[in-house]
Amino acid sequence: MASKRMKLESFGRFLLLAALLGAAWIGGCGEGATDGRERIEIAGETWTFEVAADDASRARGLGGRASLADGEGMIFIFPDARQRSFWMYDCLIPIDIAFVDGLGTVTAVHSMPNEPLRAADESESSYRARLPMYPSRFPAQFALEFPAGTIERLGLALNDRIDLDARRLKALAK
Repeated sequence: MASKRMKLESFGRFLLLAALLGAAWIGGCGEGATDGRERIEIAGETWTFEVAADDASRARGLGGRASLADGEGMIFIFPDARQRSFWMYDCLIPIDIAFVDGLGTVTAVHSMPNEPLRAADESESSYRARLPMYPSRFPAQFALEFPAGTIERLGLALNDRIDLDARRLKALAK
């Protein structure tokens, strides 16, 4: 009898361990956030976006980057949806951007060429003043940045829908 009870307890521990491992596998290997990255399917392609969800990472963005691989970009996640503008501060490479509202609707798209960097004799305020602004046009909660030429290649346009887990993403914003 004791042997049968020990087998049942062992089997019960096995089931519990299997359930815990299964839950960890589902949470860690599915679509979505993985080590500060977010996978999102757009126009039949899976994109891997670096997440910028706090003030520091949003301010830094892709500034200073010398390259951006095909299939990769950055997603900016804000705590609320409102009209936003981006600029190419300290950007070495041209970038495409799509602003997206809290429901996944594209509110604006832009191709943003890289601008000459701040000159040694140029003041910070002069540098900032000469950089063009790229507006969301309507309230946006997310901004997706891609390698240059991606928006046109994907055919991404105003009012298109991007299927993203907005509720989970919004929870990441700080």
